[in-house]
Amino acid sequence: MTDTVADWVALTDRHWPERDAESWDATGLQVGDPAAAVDTILVSLDVTHAVLDEAEAAGAQLVLSHHPLLLRGLERLTPTTASGALALRAARAGIALLAAHTNFDVAQGGTSDPVAALLGLTDVRPLAPTRVIDGNMLKLVTFVPPEHTNAVLEAVAQAGAGQIGEYSSCSFRVAGTGSFVPSAKANPTTGERQKLNSATEDRLEIVLPKTKAVAVVAALRAVHPYEEVAFDLIPLAVVPDADTGLGRVGTLPTPMPLRAVAQLIASELPSPFLRTAGDPDATVERIAVCGGAGDSQVGAALAAGADCFITGDLRHHVALDALTMGMTLIDAGHYPTEVAALPHLLNTLRESARERGLAARLVASAVRTEPWSEWRA
Repeated sequence: MTDTVADWVALTDRHWPERDAESWDATGLQVGDPAAAVDTILVSLDVTHAVLDEAEAAGAQLVLSHHPLLLRGLERLTPTTASGALALRAARAGIALLAAHTNFDVAQGGTSDPVAALLGLTDVRPLAPTRVIDGNMLKLVTFVPPEHTNAVLEAVAQAGAGQIGEYSSCSFRVAGTGSFVPSAKANPTTGERQKLNSATEDRLEIVLPKTKAVAVVAALRAVHPYEEVAFDLIPLAVVPDADTGLGRVGTLPTPMPLRAVAQLIASELPSPFLRTAGDPDATVERIAVCGGAGDSQVGAALAAGADCFITGDLRHHVALDALTMGMTLIDAGHYPTEVAALPHLLNTLRESARERGLAARLVASAVRTEPWSEWRA
């Protein structure tokens, strides 16, 4: 069976769920038809004309990038903006665009982990642990006569409830006793009008996506034997893995001067345009890392007790504030601090696709999307 764009969207979300992305982010499928066939996928950090040239040359029908092309909303899809021009080109070429951005950043193996591993940091933990967030799931709780429970379960499952990973029709039931007083105008399935009645019932619990709520409740009402169906829809929260979150913080095995840490990053990452702030001979031991543009995490790095923060795209006043508070800085660049994590993304998808029977070919982009070059007079 031919792979589809939807297959690869689902596989990507399986490892880096969109629900884990920051609230301001734009992840997932941004351009393309989910039903379109896919036999080649190009994995890149960014979507640029050079990347699309490469995708066309490779015969790729899908580009999976770390940075979303459409991060900010478009008022119109025209070639008058960079993102509009690229999105139009991709659509015309039949190339779908899928992004795994901050949902990949926060995961184990995300953009901060290669730098932490390069330095040999110990006792590594997220710099800004992912908070408990509202999920996109509900729990349906209803009460059913035991002889009707299976029929109700089947109906709501067909409407989209009860799917947990690779398992369907997942539910929980427990027997109990319900009580009710029907009015003179009621038409009770069992019991007498205007008297207190009791009945043995199953309490049936089943989860469902919020998007399926209307269909599931309609299915419940259609098959339930009671004139008035009692049910609750309870919002569920997602409690993330304790190991997820933006950035990493840990301790060097042996304290080092700032210049030695910078040299290691510059040569091994590599980071050709690296810059430092602070005394190059200052001894550093506790290091915070945030791949990409991480100056919003300077406060978290200070709170974590870091004496050095490594990230990219540091702004002037943010750097001055960090130095004032006694923390040294290494700006290793946006591109170098993120691109090193792409092999992990690629290998994770290759292994998972093989296990799940997906046959499309994954290709690592050879395009360097670093926008900067060294100035030489």
